[in-house]
Amino acid sequence: MLRWTVTFVVLAIIAGIFGFGGIAAGAASIAKILFFLFLILFVVSLLTGKKKNI
Repeated sequence: MLRWTVTFVVLAIIAGIFGFGGIAAGAASIAKILFFLFLILFVVSLLTGKKKNI
């Protein structure tokens, strides 16, 4: 999922460089949503993770 976030951030940067404002804004908003989704899933997995006794 983090790979998709990075992909959309790169797409937004490239689109912004070439002047495609609408495409850059769309890709940036998708990247932002995916980032926060990844962050929420990470926190949930930390809270519900099982501890292994070594």
